[in-house]
Amino acid sequence: MDEYTAIITVANTATLLTGGAVAALAFRAYRRTDAPALRAVTIGFCCIIVGSILGGLIHSLEGNVALGVAVQNSFTAFGFAVLLYSLYAEMSDSASGSTTIIR
Repeated sequence: MDEYTAIITVANTATLLTGGAVAALAFRAYRRTDAPALRAVTIGFCCIIVGSILGGLIHSLEGNVALGVAVQNSFTAFGFAVLLYSLYAEMSDSASGSTTIIR
């Protein structure tokens, strides 16, 4: 075990807990409103969390830090792309009953 293992473990645990809380809240809001943007937020944060877990597992089990970082960064980039999409997803305006696209 190298000197960075503890730091990586703590950082990945923090990502899992905080990202998991955000994803859970976004999912609850999606279930309540059926808004596609909130579904995309949930998926985006889940991708970031899965990447963090996979990257940590690869580092811990395989001992390959570079591969772990590459996997984690790939999932993080995809997760942020989905979050960016969520900003442009259709949203329903409950007051007027119309659907608008945020640009």
